[in-house]
Amino acid sequence: MSPVRSALASGVRPVEVWAWAMFDFANSSYTTVVITAVFGAYFVAVVAEGADWATLAWTAALGVSYALVMLTGPLVGAYADVHAAKKRLLAVTTVGCVLGTAALAIVGRGDLALALALIVVSNYCFGTGENLIAAFLPEIAKGEAIGRVSGWGWGLGYLGGLLSLGLCLVYLNWATGRGATADAAVPVTMLITAALFALASLPTFLLLKERAKPLAGPGHALRDSFGRLAGTLHRARRYEDLWRFLLCIAFYQAGIQTVISLAAIYAAQAMGFTTKETLLLLTVTNVTGSIGALLFGQVQDRLGHKATLALTLLLWIATVLMLWWAQGVTVFWIGANLVGLCLGASQSAGRALVGYLSPEKHSGEFFGLWGLAVKFSSIVGPVTYGLVSWLSRGDHRLAILMTSIFFVVGLALLMTVDVTRGRKVATSDIPGDAPA
Repeated sequence: MSPVRSALASGVRPVEVWAWAMFDFANSSYTTVVITAVFGAYFVAVVAEGADWATLAWTAALGVSYALVMLTGPLVGAYADVHAAKKRLLAVTTVGCVLGTAALAIVGRGDLALALALIVVSNYCFGTGENLIAAFLPEIAKGEAIGRVSGWGWGLGYLGGLLSLGLCLVYLNWATGRGATADAAVPVTMLITAALFALASLPTFLLLKERAKPLAGPGHALRDSFGRLAGTLHRARRYEDLWRFLLCIAFYQAGIQTVISLAAIYAAQAMGFTTKETLLLLTVTNVTGSIGALLFGQVQDRLGHKATLALTLLLWIATVLMLWWAQGVTVFWIGANLVGLCLGASQSAGRALVGYLSPEKHSGEFFGLWGLAVKFSSIVGPVTYGLVSWLSRGDHRLAILMTSIFFVVGLALLMTVDVTRGRKVATSDIPGDAPA
């Protein structure tokens, strides 16, 4: 049996796993270009015209979108499980994110309200879709191979980010070579990103099967979903290690989401990078991110999810300290590539461990709660950075240094998780734990 087939659940074809992973490829174009590389720095420098509060405004808009995902994530997950609707809901969120991204192309200098509204809408759709695609993982992978399959998705995702950055960099070079300013060329990159997201996600909707079966009649959608959500919260005490890990995620992801959301802003404000220099830097770090996801995806099934994640959190702490300390371009480039390596590894390991500790029949619910933890961290981390930079009158180095605290706390919480015990509970038939 091939290594690919040996990792798949019964009845799952390799082409379906490729189609599932292609959504990571597709949506990475949004988070890489819009959130990380281009639009954040464009918002601070151009839309907000470099105001002292610009970084805080950017992080606040992201915080609002993540808060909305937090409020609706468990309910969406419960609805998806009750009505076997993961794929349908994923289609809705994909369309929303693609259209919202394309609309960012009309945002110019001073268009604060429009820019912030579109970021809230598009990022909400992205975050909700991220939860939904993750909930397919326990259906397509064997329990002992979840880390490997998750790594394939994250690895392909970084290739998608690499492609989107490459296309945008080629366009910016072409446009600026014909006399356009970088600021004038940036809006077109939003159209490129939207088109790539739409096209690359098509295999997911054409080839990936929805294996779950509806658990209720169509006339009880809202009532059944709320009942399912109530059942999720009631079951919380039965999955102690999963919930400990979700708390761990809330902290270390606060650091990760800060780096993702503020990378371009930090490069521009603290290191003086131009838009093209930032795109080139992040293009290279996406290569290391893909390598990290694939490498650690293989390692974590052998070394163990917890040990792998602990190793990556130690690397994160060292990396953030390097970024804070860097004065020259060389050290900053080294630190940025370590970010890529750590990001691919920690994201893959974290998602896999949630799947490993979750009962399969409640995967949609618990991945909704995973999304809740990640989105909570996406509020706390970036907004903390924004507040520190604002209160310190633009000291981005101090803001990035504060980020290391999140990784330290996350590592301490990870040490309290007993993976063996948690997996045993997840695969046990607990009395009274039938679907709502």
